[in-house]
Amino acid sequence: MELPKTYNTYFLAIISTVGGMLFGFDISSMSAIIGTPQYVDYFDDPHGVVQGAIGSALAAGSVVGALFAGSLSDKIGRRDAIFSACLWWLAGTAVQVACNGYGMLIAGRILNGVCVGITSSQVPVYLAEIAKKEKRGSIIVIQQLAIEWGILIMFFIGYGCSFIAGDASFRTAWGTQFVPAVVLMLGIPFLPRSPRWLAKVDRVDEAIDVLARIQAGGRKDDPLVIAEWEEITTILAAEREAPCSGWRRFVKNGMWRRTFAGTSVQAWQQLSGANVMTYYVVYVFQMAGLRGNINLISSGVQYALFIVFTSIVFFFIDKTGRRPLLIYGAIGMGICQFVVGGVLGSYGSYVPGGVGGNENVIIQVTGHPSHVVIAFSYLLIIVYALTLAPVAWVYAAEVWSLETRAIGMSFASVANWLFNFALGLFVPPAFHNISWKTFIIFGVLCFGAAAQAFLFYPETAQKSLEEIEILFSKGGPKPWNTRPGDSLLDAKIAQVEESQQKDTNWLADMSWISILPAQLTVVETWLIRFFLLLGILTIGPWALLLVYDLLLWIFRSIFYIIPFVGGRARGKKRPRAPSLSERPSGRVRTFSIGGTQFAGTEASETEGLKERILDTTLKDDPVDLYGRD
Repeated sequence: MELPKTYNTYFLAIISTVGGMLFGFDISSMSAIIGTPQYVDYFDDPHGVVQGAIGSALAAGSVVGALFAGSLSDKIGRRDAIFSACLWWLAGTAVQVACNGYGMLIAGRILNGVCVGITSSQVPVYLAEIAKKEKRGSIIVIQQLAIEWGILIMFFIGYGCSFIAGDASFRTAWGTQFVPAVVLMLGIPFLPRSPRWLAKVDRVDEAIDVLARIQAGGRKDDPLVIAEWEEITTILAAEREAPCSGWRRFVKNGMWRRTFAGTSVQAWQQLSGANVMTYYVVYVFQMAGLRGNINLISSGVQYALFIVFTSIVFFFIDKTGRRPLLIYGAIGMGICQFVVGGVLGSYGSYVPGGVGGNENVIIQVTGHPSHVVIAFSYLLIIVYALTLAPVAWVYAAEVWSLETRAIGMSFASVANWLFNFALGLFVPPAFHNISWKTFIIFGVLCFGAAAQAFLFYPETAQKSLEEIEILFSKGGPKPWNTRPGDSLLDAKIAQVEESQQKDTNWLADMSWISILPAQLTVVETWLIRFFLLLGILTIGPWALLLVYDLLLWIFRSIFYIIPFVGGRARGKKRPRAPSLSERPSGRVRTFSIGGTQFAGTEASETEGLKERILDTTLKDDPVDLYGRD
């Protein structure tokens, strides 16, 4: 049985981005737990490489999931690929809940990572392919919002579970990860398939139907639907005719520019160091002198800020464009990293054995410097939430062609997760060995991200996915000369509207003749129109005359029958027409017959009246009509 589908793009985004919420849940399932005594005691105080392996296990699994997500998505579709990812999540969560050591914990997080690798790469693809160009950025931002809501919800679940004694504390927190996966699995069957994927696998009728329902409320003749479908099929045909195949599709004919842009923007999202604040914010706030519940609550405030400011970018990402957010966001984050590192390096004191016995945190500041560290840690998250966090996912999903988008986004996600894995593994030992210099390294990398965004990332906002190909072509505009809007699709829509206005005459539209073949040449179409017009001009006047006579006969019959039927119905005889003698006289004149004067009507009106008068006169006084006696 075919389930009903919803076609509201925001509702589609809310359901599909529950996959992003899974990612957020897994992030906070560690960040809210790793500082609790229950976790430290059960896993024998993991630190250094061991804690780095636990933290980076999710990213390792995500690399694996992202590697095959593109091929899976091209084969079974974006929607079904997301559904299949949930099965990996259920298995991984079960292993984590049942773990008896960090070996099983790492294995469970790797399985969860496979799910995150699939959803993080294919949910943005699905959203990019169903959204209008004017709203595509804000729609994909919902993915980042879902991640952040997952982080916040799971963080406070973990905080609440920290009051449970024993290993039930973290097992309960990890067990709640089943819930979003089940919600996603229940919601996915109500989502339509991507119209561009349907076009890719030659399911044309379904593709047009879904495109029309999403973009124009089901109106297939809407100019937007016609123009966008023409653009999709044109680009798809051109891609299929290209000689390159396999991995060469991603480097030949200028495709290396798109591959470089899509993968590097995801790498910079991690190399900016903002996820250090996400994964290991507890450690950073320990450096600033926060302890116990105050530390956890302060970390929760950071996640709340994340949500608030990503919600703000939802409203203007499609107006400001991608380039300004990527460039100025990276610069702002670099400044924050330099400030945090500089304050820790200038005012921090070395703590042998680690702060509070935590060997990952060997430096601490107090007083006003600690306030500066906390303030700029929050500011770093605010800038990240407004810029690189959402925009990197948006940009990476936009730059690919239809034939390469699923696998290309997989490459981009692999870049993200490889650096995520590397940083997750690198940061705890880095805090232990080089402490505050870690933040200086991330600051330098942020400025490198800004430079590359300026030189190599053209503006993609308010442009259709198909016309973005021109921006990366060999003769395309320089990235710093591009801006939001100026879409070629708008010109095509205007052409379709103009064509529809010219063809408002029903003779110009042959779709109402169902007996005609589906495909006609231009000559055949105009020949049919000519003969139809000739037939109408020839037969039309005769048909109109026939209709006129028929209507006239009907009206005459009605006016004749109604008085007759009405009289009989009242029991009356039909009135007799008056005789000539009973009718009113015409013009009266006097004439003389045999000396006798008479008054009567004109003789020309009736001969019968003359004869009657003459008979009457001769009977009374016989005379000679010719004047004789």
